[in-house]
Amino acid sequence: MTKIVEEFELYGKQDRLETGELAKQATGAVLVTCGATSVLVTAVVSSQEKDYDFFPLTVDYIEKMYAVGRIPGGYLKREAKPSDHGTLVARMVDRPIRPGFPDGYKNEVHIVATPFVIDGENLPDTICVAGASAALLVGGAPFDGPAACVRIGRDIETGEFIVNPTVSEQENSDLELTIAGTADYISMVEAGAAEISEEDMLAAMTFGQEAIAAFCEKQAAFLAKVNPTPMDYTIHAADPSVAERVDAHLDEMSAALKDADKAARMQKVEELKSSIIENDFTEEERTAWGSDIKAALKALEKRAMRAMILETGERVDGRTPEE
Repeated sequence: MTKIVEEFELYGKQDRLETGELAKQATGAVLVTCGATSVLVTAVVSSQEKDYDFFPLTVDYIEKMYAVGRIPGGYLKREAKPSDHGTLVARMVDRPIRPGFPDGYKNEVHIVATPFVIDGENLPDTICVAGASAALLVGGAPFDGPAACVRIGRDIETGEFIVNPTVSEQENSDLELTIAGTADYISMVEAGAAEISEEDMLAAMTFGQEAIAAFCEKQAAFLAKVNPTPMDYTIHAADPSVAERVDAHLDEMSAALKDADKAARMQKVEELKSSIIENDFTEEERTAWGSDIKAALKALEKRAMRAMILETGERVDGRTPEE
């Protein structure tokens, strides 16, 4: 692939999406830049389906000191495991990306975000989401994007909202709202603020959704230049009889969850699950449908918990939603 670049200006900042020059062996790789901050985001998607009862998506945010022009001091130059901040950024990328894959997709996906340059004013965390989305779509992964993430601040003096405020702008802000999603919906919200009205918070979320849509539009223009080839994939479909047999035990699961003692409750739930596996499925079925049975049991427990809250107003430990 030849080098492809999309440069644009949004909300007073110069942004750039670039692919085709770095990490060519990855399924998709995009260098995303905001101001002078640059992050390389790579996505590797397995071509083989795995026998898991979950979607195997892994996100790593690997921040090195060279990104701010420093070298670790002391005898050991190798940098340690990801910091708490790195783990939180990885989770922030995971939340809007995971729902974009189709239900039943079991291929392993690994996303790695590596900051190359951090200018000290434009933070790299929000652009990692756009980079992950673009990297997946460049590689042809079955991802329902584009997706993006923005941080919304509010100037204390003027009351105006700011998209992706710089570090200095955030110091003069009474709101730090981080939202992620697509042009059509919001999939993640994080917020920290001083006293702020509900109307102002909703206005900030609406403003942020419009900003997300604008960034998604620029991603779409970038992808039109790349013209990626969609990957071939299969969606795992469980045998319908698995869910039917497991769902027949909804009342028993609800009864097990009503025990206020946590240890006793967990024991009852595990005993019920073991009983269902042992009595409702043959040895051959347990071998062939192992992950599907586990997923169905997990869904059954979730349904029973949800039903208790909505129908009786009680949580599993006997407390009400307000307690």
